[in-house]
Amino acid sequence: MAKKIQTAITPTRTEDYSEWYQQVVRASDMAEHSPVRGCMVIKPWGYALWENIQRSLDDMFKETGVTNAYFPLFIPLSFLEKEAEHVEGFAKECAVVTHHRLEQGPEGGLVPAGKLAEPLVVRPTSETIIGDSFSRWVSSYRDLPLLINQWCNVVRWEMRTRIFLRTSEFLWQEGHTVHATAEEAIARTGQMLDIYADLAEEYLAVPVIRGRKTPSERFPGAVDTLCIEAMMQDRKALQAGTSHFLGQNFATASGIKFQNAQEAEEYAWTTSWGASTRLIGGLIMTHGDDDGIIMPPRVAPSHVVLLPIARKAEERAAVMEYTENLARALRDTWYHHTRLRVEIDDRDIGGARGWEWIKKGIPLRVEIGPRDIAANSVFVARRDKPHREKTSVRRDQFVSGITALLDDIQKNLFSRAADYRKAHTVTIDDRDGFYAFFTPENAEKPEIHGGFVRAHWCESAECEAKIKEDLQVTIRCIPFDSPDEDGRCICCGKPSPRRVIFAKAY
Repeated sequence: MAKKIQTAITPTRTEDYSEWYQQVVRASDMAEHSPVRGCMVIKPWGYALWENIQRSLDDMFKETGVTNAYFPLFIPLSFLEKEAEHVEGFAKECAVVTHHRLEQGPEGGLVPAGKLAEPLVVRPTSETIIGDSFSRWVSSYRDLPLLINQWCNVVRWEMRTRIFLRTSEFLWQEGHTVHATAEEAIARTGQMLDIYADLAEEYLAVPVIRGRKTPSERFPGAVDTLCIEAMMQDRKALQAGTSHFLGQNFATASGIKFQNAQEAEEYAWTTSWGASTRLIGGLIMTHGDDDGIIMPPRVAPSHVVLLPIARKAEERAAVMEYTENLARALRDTWYHHTRLRVEIDDRDIGGARGWEWIKKGIPLRVEIGPRDIAANSVFVARRDKPHREKTSVRRDQFVSGITALLDDIQKNLFSRAADYRKAHTVTIDDRDGFYAFFTPENAEKPEIHGGFVRAHWCESAECEAKIKEDLQVTIRCIPFDSPDEDGRCICCGKPSPRRVIFAKAY
């Protein structure tokens, strides 16, 4: 009988993927559940990751002319009612404030008092409240385009929650733009999706498919929704970013009008686009292994941890001096427009110290002991390699080559994820084969089965709903790279103009 390999995380991904994910979040010290059901506390290591994602995304936004602002957390109920499809789409997720103070109750506890004249919705998204401001900010074509983003929290009352992936409160950015023509707004919608795709692939090392949502999957009130979809290691899809062309729907509802060059008044064309802390969940599920998370270097909270080893008291001073000198040299090194982020962990806790950093996913671990100092070298371990795989490297070579080493880790993570997605993406043309692919009873591991299917769809809402009801499988997107190709719908057999991506999803 084969001996089971010891791992830092139990259960493993193949044993119980859902519980593995929860244990990785806990072991990596990134976040924890809060006393408020469905909400999370993001701890420093997890928040540092979010800050790096935020900083990268914010820089890309600003390069296109976007500026940041902030809008109220509370939205009058009447604002949501202005756009019927929008309020219907979010109604079941809204948290509502109905009172403005607490008073001592007759039995001793505090009770709500001071009923509000109009209930306030805790921001689930900000199209309506931002539209109100835009209606005052825009009066002429000379005011356009208006390109605004805000970083904030939102609340969507979820019944089944999972840290980072689906919580009642989460952090995100939401961009909102106003344009004089439909063509400008459509171009901006595509431009922002490209930014999300670049973030996912170049920074998070997560390969994505760019495409368009079906009408039933669009953002409530949008004319068109574009998205990026990624495959997790349980072969489910994760929507990693969306960009919406809103047409004139929200401009009409909010009264966003402008006087054009011909001095005629018309409604503006608007967009909105957003990405959230769900990206962190996607990063974990794309790159994590049975020892914890693996951080892509471009967004890692820290790039390298130095682990001084001094088993004798008289060795400690020399080891620490060597370690601190190395840290200074590394911190003077630039990596993709930022200085290297270096940790020194000199705690005397034995092997547990190294395992903590493995579980936290830091890209490089560097051990430094008296023998390394004598040889003017360091002992280096990469997080994307087996934990026992370590290499002795001369100190000067390590310092001069560390940026190339980090880039190689980044490239390797992306390649592994891309290869995994390719291996589990199939083309299916017959209904029986399609249903068998997504049926757990046909899989050795029911929780990790299936993948992405490129299949034909007749573009009917009925077939889309039938597949979702039968298999809990949705059309993730109509890929931009899906050429016109006549075929037969995987559900009803009627003519189909192109293939779409089907998958189970988070």
